Amino acid sequence: MNDFLDAIGLVLVIEGLIYCGFPNFARRLAEEVRTTADTTLRISGLVAMLAGVVLVWVVRG
Repeated sequence: MNDFLDAIGLVLVIEGLIYCGFPNFARRLAEEVRTTADTTLRISGLVAMLAGVVLVWVVRG
């Protein structure tokens, strides 16, 4: 459970850095996501999840 909470904390830190450091980029990215097709978002999400699993697997290996 601690590892899960650590991971959530790191996600929030990275997301916060983007909003704090690059607010205009965050707005453009949000608009781009709004206009992207659902299928593209689903495939991107799946690829991101798989990359995360592989990264954790390699690091913890």
